[in-house]
Amino acid sequence: MKFSLNWLAEFVELPNETEQLTELLTLAGVEIERIEQRGANFEKVVVAQITGSKQHPNADRLSVCQVNDGSGTPRQIVCGAKNYKVGDKVPLALPGVVLPNDFKIRASKLRGVESQGMLCSAKELALSDEGAGLLILSPEAEVGAPISEVFPNDTILDVEITPNRADLLSHFGLAREIAALTARRPPRLPDAETRTSAGQATDLQISAPNECPFYSLRRIEDVKVGPSPDWLRAKLEAVGLRSVNNVVDVTNFVMLELGQPLHAFDAAKVQGGINVRLALPNERFLALDGRTYQLDEKMLLIGDAERALAIGGVMGGEDSGVTETTKTVLLESAYFFPSSIRRTARNLNLPSDASYRFERGVDPEMVVRASTRATQLLVKMAGGTAASETLVAGTLPAPPAGFPLRYARCSQLLGAPISTAEIDRILQGFGLEKLGATAEQASWSIPSYRSDLRREVDLIEEVVRAFGIDKITGSNRSSFSPVSAADRRYDFESKLRQRFVARGLFEVRTSALVGRDSLGSGFSAEAIELRNPLSEDHVALRPSLLPGLLGTLERNIRTGTKSVRLFEIGRVFLAPNGVEARRLALLLCGETESQPNWRSGRPRQLDLFDLKGALEALVLGSLHFERTEEPNFALAARVFVGGSARYRGAACFRASRESRSNGAGVARGNQVA
Repeated sequence: MKFSLNWLAEFVELPNETEQLTELLTLAGVEIERIEQRGANFEKVVVAQITGSKQHPNADRLSVCQVNDGSGTPRQIVCGAKNYKVGDKVPLALPGVVLPNDFKIRASKLRGVESQGMLCSAKELALSDEGAGLLILSPEAEVGAPISEVFPNDTILDVEITPNRADLLSHFGLAREIAALTARRPPRLPDAETRTSAGQATDLQISAPNECPFYSLRRIEDVKVGPSPDWLRAKLEAVGLRSVNNVVDVTNFVMLELGQPLHAFDAAKVQGGINVRLALPNERFLALDGRTYQLDEKMLLIGDAERALAIGGVMGGEDSGVTETTKTVLLESAYFFPSSIRRTARNLNLPSDASYRFERGVDPEMVVRASTRATQLLVKMAGGTAASETLVAGTLPAPPAGFPLRYARCSQLLGAPISTAEIDRILQGFGLEKLGATAEQASWSIPSYRSDLRREVDLIEEVVRAFGIDKITGSNRSSFSPVSAADRRYDFESKLRQRFVARGLFEVRTSALVGRDSLGSGFSAEAIELRNPLSEDHVALRPSLLPGLLGTLERNIRTGTKSVRLFEIGRVFLAPNGVEARRLALLLCGETESQPNWRSGRPRQLDLFDLKGALEALVLGSLHFERTEEPNFALAARVFVGGSARYRGAACFRASRESRSNGAGVARGNQVA
């Protein structure tokens, strides 16, 4: 949501620098996404009034306007817009001014007719994205006044509000938060005298209390729908809303000011009383966006005796909206349950500013006050006479239940001593009321706008947000843990992996289950069979890592791989009791990946010396190789480290009876530790 600093300053005293404010909010958990500068600070752009207009003699799409800029000398301006009429007040850019995007204005001739400046749209002044026509100013704007007086400079904060902080979705709500964080006087709500009366069932009834527990209407007669005053338009456009008319603009203004969405119906288009009900099966509704929506019986509607007028809490209907011919307005202000609005907006894919607030939860105590505030503004800007009382039906939800806070628990959880007086000051600054207290704890009542405060830890979070998390010093709560055998083995295996990868080998992890064919004739003696194997490929626990490596080699050769360098560190299961042991196995096959040999001029085949080099890369100590006999290999050797046979290795070339491939070499270790 976008917030205007000029608007916020009407409620609370802000820090002197914008950076101080953004840092304050960010540290308190209110994220600032972007900072924008707005306003029309141009020296030679003034308010002008169109006194005459005629068709351009040489262009069908241009007009020649006579304007009064307050200098006493009429100016002639060639204009291409069509949305104005004689008597309107518009921005006039005089010759010599430079508009955004380095657009320089000078006196010139357009199709043979002299033009002494340019009448501007909102987009040309960088006030909004609306560029379809001229920016029509309020009739109250003073002719000749600088445009900066109508649209003063402003700083806009684009704030990301978390879903649980619906109380911050208004300028008053954010100002209340700033006042609490800066320990300044809390902002005062705009004066609004509220008088309500229960509506008769024929005038107002709620048929769906589970979705809408409270609904109110205020009748305002003899209104005059027209443009909004410049101050109202400037505030709305500063935060990204387009001005429609004074009635709609007031409802949007109050929503942005107090956080309570409102809706205005044209009373002449309402037949009979208002009924807050659920939609009928397959009921269709034409919304203000011009689209027709298919509804279901779980969606809330605001209807009259004949038809639906609005989708409750989401969007009004096109057939009941306020237009220039509206004379009597019915002003709606209600409390809808968040879950109902959230479900409807999601199912219809129809998000709106109203649903954004209702589905997060609005302040129940603001419902009638916002209606009264909007009524006062409508009477002031649109004339008319308001009904003396607001018609209501239903009951507003009760505020959240209070609960105690233990002072010692607060200091213990935060890890810093905070005095009882400081805790009380912070919580009272956030609007909580102290009901009773002892030396150990205090009970607090929760304001209606803070439904997110439900537990003791929520109050502690409020304390640390205002106290300042940066004031809490860090502490080391870690405990020493002695190195175990498992830690040493893990570190050792990690070093092995790093060294093999540095030598260009790739680690593989094969299945711990093997098939009958993978172990050959020694299957029954070496392998521990499963009682219920899932398939013939997984019938026993592996007694060696070699079957998995050789299977990986076979698949690589079939895909055309010319050089295979693999290693695996894993568990094997030894017969007859299934004792688990850690094993290391290496496999090299094919050509080297280096340049062709300088002697032969072609790539060299991997051999026993590459395998020995890989083993020596482990840096385990001095290695000694002794030839031995292995039934499955043509050439085998035992590997000694420091004089002890901790490792046993085997290598095969050309005549391997197990891999059936030329130039393969494998090494296996009996233990890794």
